[in-house]
Amino acid sequence: MLFDYIISNFEKDEPIFLAELPGKSKDSIRQEMKKLTDEGKIERLYNGVYYRAYQTILGTKGKVSVDKFIQKKYLEVNGKTSGYITGIQLANMYGFTTQNPSCYEVCSNEASTKQRKLDIDGRQIIVYKPVTTVCKENKGALQFLDLMSTIDKYSEISGNEFSKRLREFVAMAGVNFELVKTYISLYPDRVYRNIYQGGLMNELV
Repeated sequence: MLFDYIISNFEKDEPIFLAELPGKSKDSIRQEMKKLTDEGKIERLYNGVYYRAYQTILGTKGKVSVDKFIQKKYLEVNGKTSGYITGIQLANMYGFTTQNPSCYEVCSNEASTKQRKLDIDGRQIIVYKPVTTVCKENKGALQFLDLMSTIDKYSEISGNEFSKRLREFVAMAGVNFELVKTYISLYPDRVYRNIYQGGLMNELV
């Protein structure tokens, strides 16, 4: 039974894509999911995406995890790296700013246009097309270059503290500077200035 499979394989707040479900055909799976939705066992997020119906400990209706949705839809597709977090959220994750992002920003191979805005369960996601196809090997370099193209707008730190945080980011993200050199021409000139201010120009020589 499909619902048993869902219970065994998906966490309650995890998005369920039709392509992940076993069945004779997409139509038969879709019909089964509609039946489960009508019975109140499954919630439909939007066409082709569902999650288990559940209640929170407060007794309110449970929601899908937007983080898990982004991870499955844009960052890691079929077990392969296909995108990364960018923008103010990236700056916040690595301690360059205390500002909390009002929306999620991701660069992903799954993007069909240069920039697209989505609303998932009340949270806004902006999906950007990357400058080149994202893979496990170049993800760190592209994320670093994205950070360097916007950090002057977001950073609340400077000087030695900025350089220290930047080196920590480089180590944690596994930034390959040979790949940074390959892609840097695809980014605006201010990237060089921000790399210089971060004390990392020697890495580009």
